[in-house]
Amino acid sequence: MNSSDDAPALAPKVFRFSDVDEYRNAIRGLDFEFTPFVRTISAEQVILSLPGCDVNLTRAFPRVVDARLVENCTAIGFTMDDLDVPVRFNGTQRARPIIVVGSGGAAYTMIEEVQRQIASVVFRPEVTDRGWPRAAFSFKIFETTAAGLERLRSVVREVLAAASEPADPLHVPLKAAAMRETLLGAVDEAFQSVVPARWTLRPNDERNFRIFQDIRALLSDDLSQPIYSEEIARKLGLSVRTMHDVVRRYRGMSLHRYLRLHRLWLVRKRLLAGADSVKAVALTFGFWHLSDFSRSYRDQFGEAPSQTLEHGRRR
Repeated sequence: MNSSDDAPALAPKVFRFSDVDEYRNAIRGLDFEFTPFVRTISAEQVILSLPGCDVNLTRAFPRVVDARLVENCTAIGFTMDDLDVPVRFNGTQRARPIIVVGSGGAAYTMIEEVQRQIASVVFRPEVTDRGWPRAAFSFKIFETTAAGLERLRSVVREVLAAASEPADPLHVPLKAAAMRETLLGAVDEAFQSVVPARWTLRPNDERNFRIFQDIRALLSDDLSQPIYSEEIARKLGLSVRTMHDVVRRYRGMSLHRYLRLHRLWLVRKRLLAGADSVKAVALTFGFWHLSDFSRSYRDQFGEAPSQTLEHGRRR
């Protein structure tokens, strides 16, 4: 990780990452889990802290994300690029100008299939007096006009650029307060330009999102144990078909494919920490067919698990 700390007090901080675990440990303000789709990452975070407001600009990498917002704040999120491959947010993927909003405690799931540039503005305390949509359990997604989204993007770019300029220390508090007010106004405009869109009913459906969260919680209890669809469905009071449909909707892949990918990353993390043996770690996370495990591991990470263990021990 590299950061720029020798800048004016108001200036944004820039962090760059090439290590997955270092990136994972740097996330603030969210209960945050992710599974990368790629062998190596190249990520960048730009963070500007204003009184009562944080602006975050992230260049991410292909991954699955599950996150929950901390209490007593409101977060607004949107893309800063216009790629052909849209983000899958809360189970729906549309190439439309969108913004998302969540209040303290709200959760979301997101799949980024390609490298994206994502912005978020987090206000503290929670914003309750501006008529914004309320989203306390799960983040909500809204289609807006292209002009409304571009105005919000432009304000974020302008705020980050202006914050990087040298400023008289006596003027910093006034400048920071004015920036926060400009950001609030840009979000007001974005919500005023929301377009009625039936497709947003699906990702804003809390009932199915709750089912998915229940499935995810049950699957996370002990990934070293065999996963039997019938048993999971019985515990949750669902049909097997419903459970698989919900997982595919929010994960964009089958239940078993996702679990296998997640387990491989857990194995890698343990090996890099300097485990006793490859075999012991593989068995711990449910890989009983060791030759199949080694082949899958090499396909995912471009090296044998023994090489990863050697790197971990050298650390």
